[in-house]
Amino acid sequence: MSAYERQMSGGTAPRRVFSLALLSALLCSTALIGASGNAAAFEIFGIKLWGSSEDEDADIVDPLRYAVTIEAPDADEDLAEKLENASALKDDQERPVSGSLGLLAKARADRDQLVAALYADARYEGVVTITIEGKPLDDLPPDAEFSGPQPIPVVINIAAGPKFTLGDIRLEGDAAGLAGADFGLIAGGDAGSGAVLKAEASIVRALKEQGRPLAKVTAREIVADHATSTLDVTLTVAAGPVAGYGDTTVEGTEKVDRDFTEYMTGLKRGRQYSPEEVDEARDRLLRLEVFNSVTLKEADSLDAGGNIPIGVEVSERKPRYFGLGGTFSNTEGLGLEGYWGHRNLFGRAEKLRIEGEISGIGSNELTELNYNAGIMFEKPGVVGPASKFFAGANTVLEHPDAYDRFSVKGNTGLSYDLDRQQTVSAEVALDYSKITDSFGKHTFLIASIPLRYVYDNRDNRLNPTTGFRALAYAEPSYDIFNGAAFVKLRGEGSAYQSLDAASKFVLAERVAIGSIIGAGLQDVPADRRFYSGGGGSVRGYAYQGIGPKDADGEPIGGLSFFETSFEMRIAITDTIGVVPFVDAGTVSTDQFPDFSGMKVGAGVGLRYITPFGPLRIDAAVPLNPDPDDPDFGIYAGIGQAF
Repeated sequence: MSAYERQMSGGTAPRRVFSLALLSALLCSTALIGASGNAAAFEIFGIKLWGSSEDEDADIVDPLRYAVTIEAPDADEDLAEKLENASALKDDQERPVSGSLGLLAKARADRDQLVAALYADARYEGVVTITIEGKPLDDLPPDAEFSGPQPIPVVINIAAGPKFTLGDIRLEGDAAGLAGADFGLIAGGDAGSGAVLKAEASIVRALKEQGRPLAKVTAREIVADHATSTLDVTLTVAAGPVAGYGDTTVEGTEKVDRDFTEYMTGLKRGRQYSPEEVDEARDRLLRLEVFNSVTLKEADSLDAGGNIPIGVEVSERKPRYFGLGGTFSNTEGLGLEGYWGHRNLFGRAEKLRIEGEISGIGSNELTELNYNAGIMFEKPGVVGPASKFFAGANTVLEHPDAYDRFSVKGNTGLSYDLDRQQTVSAEVALDYSKITDSFGKHTFLIASIPLRYVYDNRDNRLNPTTGFRALAYAEPSYDIFNGAAFVKLRGEGSAYQSLDAASKFVLAERVAIGSIIGAGLQDVPADRRFYSGGGGSVRGYAYQGIGPKDADGEPIGGLSFFETSFEMRIAITDTIGVVPFVDAGTVSTDQFPDFSGMKVGAGVGLRYITPFGPLRIDAAVPLNPDPDDPDFGIYAGIGQAF
């Protein structure tokens, strides 16, 4: 990665010519547990529980402490925040550097980062001056020693200057034919370095989508006109020839079969090159869950047949894993789960997972705790790289308010990725169950064919800020013991929208609706009816607490339901968030939801962002409760509510 040219200071020339380069500064550190050897310090989730900073600094040679002051008098609040975030001196000032040389090196690197931050904000007249102990950085000798009292004072003065806009835009070479598309380069538009680099990538991508893998920017001229505060951009691009895929070579495999890895890319020799297919191949390999990282690289030149060779580099994950998890709610009690799995059972990314769960602790009697145990097997690539075979079996013994159930179920099926966003699946399942509910004791043997379609273009599955997810589900079922036939239908959609560029405010919405047709309420097993209420639906109400109830006030479920939720996810810091929310839902014994019985809950949640998803605590109250509804609900778990 190249660096920005060193900035000119004190110049008066009206025009400056320089080369823009991509500066990628991504600082993210969240320690799960920090402890080493005999050190007395301990951190969890980045929060120091005990110990002192001296314990952490023991490994630093000649530790030198410093204190940073940033002065940017002509920067607005948004730019000032960006500059402070770009400063490694500011971010790391609690940790000493290694002697005077360490401070000098850090200061010089910090100046480059701050200049890059100014360029990213289209401030091409910006000047960054750093002084240490009152002396300008450029006047200090390479072997300068700072012997004054610690912390050593460091002052960063930033003259941001005016914000530039784009002036003349010229696309030359093979890009000339793309001049009709602006790619974000519009006279008077955003002149930030990031916008220019993004436009370059978009131009190259557009040519690659024509099947030209060697497309690249061959010349770039960026001219800053200080008299008009405009940036003139001239880009020259060479498209290269249209080509197909050549040989796909794989490096880095150890326990995963190399030929299988090549097969799962789906890049067939001779088929016309497509950057989208290359991206899909990378995503597909990552979804196998056997690799820590996957990199696909096109060769620098075509082979003798005029095709582009593709190199795949992978690093493998440990095949075995295990874990523990838990959830808590004051209305549903404590739930604990444990699991063990193998990601690469026979060398071709076959997955085996065994799991068990106990729930209802604290809310149910000891003799009425809920138990769930299961085993799952998956084998990818059975009928093409985009396919996956799966099979499983599980047994359940549970005692929610609506019913008591013992069940043994087996299923097998196939899923297929239509593209990066769309997946379809079909399976056959057989479920034997004994259920006691308001209508008595019944034994069922349900044969069903669950069908599912999912569209998902969210930017992040664990903590989305943009995108949409939609689910359509149909399950034709037949009760072999009792002769009832019915179809369970369900649709669900969730949308996420960032309200600001930094995604500090994210609006999240969810809506779900379902119906069971073909049978009456008593003919549908209680566990297959619809329920609402609790941490996964309408917070503030008890689990299954919304909807029709029997004479004793116990829920009986329904043949239809509707739920919706709204959240405003507000980032207070990079790791802490607050989420006010409103949920609503209704359950009806009719085949279409009865919206007159809608129940509403509202509350606020706290989020702590970790690498494995947000830790979540929600507190909610019912806004229109029935007499037997709880006064409030508290829910804790991992992951966003939806």
